[in-house]
Amino acid sequence: MLLIAGLGNPGPKYERNRHNIGFMAVDEIVRRHSFGAWRTRFQSMAAEGNIAGQKVMVIKPMTYMNESGRAVGEALRFFKLEPSELIVIHDELDLVPGKIRVKRGGGHAGHNGLRSIAAHIGDDFRRVRTGIGHPGDKNRVHGYVLSDFAKAEQPLVERVTDAIAAYIPLLVEGDESGFMSRAAHDIFPPPPKPPRPEGGEAPDSHR
Repeated sequence: MLLIAGLGNPGPKYERNRHNIGFMAVDEIVRRHSFGAWRTRFQSMAAEGNIAGQKVMVIKPMTYMNESGRAVGEALRFFKLEPSELIVIHDELDLVPGKIRVKRGGGHAGHNGLRSIAAHIGDDFRRVRTGIGHPGDKNRVHGYVLSDFAKAEQPLVERVTDAIAAYIPLLVEGDESGFMSRAAHDIFPPPPKPPRPEGGEAPDSHR
């Protein structure tokens, strides 16, 4: 079994915040992979399903971001899972918007949700770092992460959540590089090739 935790803050006030990209991603995972209904468990909203032939539980901690570790720790202990069997999806200030990186272990880089989880279970878990960009001044970070994505950013947000949900089976199977490369291709698709001139060859300028 695998546990996937999307991080965010509960309630409509925070629903479209940059800090809630983890909630948005797991909502799409549950929808795309036809999980069961959301239920209240482990101080979270939880849903169960199967991905890549493996049983998966997805949770959205309802403890608010700063206490995410209480919910994650409770679920991990209940199922007798190791931290290595946990994937956490969260916002990442140090990546440009739309960029995704998978990392195992390491510090929390000031992210209070990761800080709380590490305090409860240690840091040997996988993180899907989902870029939201940095406001440029550390004094503006709090207001930035708790502000909504701009309307112009919505198409990018949708590509990010769609890509995470589409390629999460690769991550469940342990193919981290495949997950990142396929997701990046969908989020930042290459520009279309220019059409070839009629006749198949470029005109000869010397004629």
